[in-house]
Parts: sequence; structure tokens; C-alpha cells
Amino acid sequence: MHNIFTTAFVTVHRLYINKVERKGRTAAEVDEIIRWFTGFDQATLDRHLEDETTFEDFFAAANLNPNATLITGVVCGIRVENVEDPLMKKIRLLDKLIDELAKGKAMTKILRS
Repeated sequence: MHNIFTTAFVTVHRLYINKVERKGRTAAEVDEIIRWFTGFDQATLDRHLEDETTFEDFFAAANLNPNATLITGVVCGIRVENVEDPLMKKIRLLDKLIDELAKGKAMTKILRS
């Protein structure tokens, strides 16, 4: 089991926000992406953050967007569509979406709509 699986999602959520805010994007956009990807509403997302839910439990409760299969590309030198472990793949896909936000991509393109 990889260490990230037992890491509290709130820890990485803060890092996502710091990353995008340095590039002129917002925490609200990060949460919009997470809600789109996981199917959570804001109250559910907030509860997971407050409860310091692990990545494993966070994604176990998620109902991934059907368009998540359209997410492709490279994060940290790893092609996300080729990641074999299902949980690690979900984490990498979310990382990819946050990277796209930080790089200035339009929300309609990030959300595959």
C-alpha cells in the first residue's frame, strides 16, 4: 500500500489550493473540479475535509464522473491513463485536473464539457 492512500485528503487539498492560487486561480475552482470528479456536493466535500478522510476512504465514497475516462496526459512523468492501481489512478487523474487548472486551462475544458 502506498503512503498516499492513508494520507488525509485535506492535506493534499491545501497543497492543491496553494498551487493554483500561485497561478491566479481560486480555491472555489479546486472544489468545483473535485465535486465534478467525485460526484460530491460541497457539504459532502467539506465533511470529508473536516473529518480528515484518507484518500482511500475519500475515493471509496466517490461516484466518479463518467467523463473522467476522457482525462489523459502526464503527471510527474507518469501517463495517467496507464496507471494500473485503481486508487492511484484516481489520485493521478485528480492531480492532472489540478495541473490543468494551474496551467490556466479553461474550466469547460478541464471538466470535459
